[in-house]
Amino acid sequence: MVFAGFSSEALASRIRAAKSEFLVTADHGLRGGKRIALKEICNTALEHVKDKDLVKKVMVWERKYEGPESETPYDMHEKDVRFDILVDNQRPYCVPEQMDAEDNLFILYTSGSTGMPKGLVHTTGGYALYVSRLVSCVMQFFCVVF
Repeated sequence: MVFAGFSSEALASRIRAAKSEFLVTADHGLRGGKRIALKEICNTALEHVKDKDLVKKVMVWERKYEGPESETPYDMHEKDVRFDILVDNQRPYCVPEQMDAEDNLFILYTSGSTGMPKGLVHTTGGYALYVSRLVSCVMQFFCVVF
C-alpha cells in the first residue's frame, strides 16, 4: 500500500522494491476538492519500471462505473483490468486459504523523507489479531454507549 499522493517516480521505486506483480488503483481520486488522476500516475510509474514484465496486471476501480459496456474514463492498456467487471464475475463465496501467522500480508511503505523508503511488512497473524482487537473494542464501546 502506498499513499495516493506519491509521484510516479516514488510509486515506481516502491513497485520495483516490492517486486509488485499487481497494481490496484482507481481512475482518479479526490483530495481537497481537487481531482487527482491516479491511473495516469500509475501509467507514468510503469514507464519508469525497467522490467516491463514485472507488473502483470493493473486493476482499475472506476469511481463512476456505468456497466461493462460503458467506455472507460481513462486510456486502457494491455495489462489493465476493469476492477468492477472483475468483481462482478466472481463467485459470491471464496474458499479461504490457510495461511501461517508469519506469512506476509502486505507491505506499507514509509514516505522516504529521511532517505530511501522502507517497506514495513505486515504479517497475516499480526494484522488479523490487531483488526480483531480493534473491532472488539469498537463493539464494546457501542454496546456501552447504546
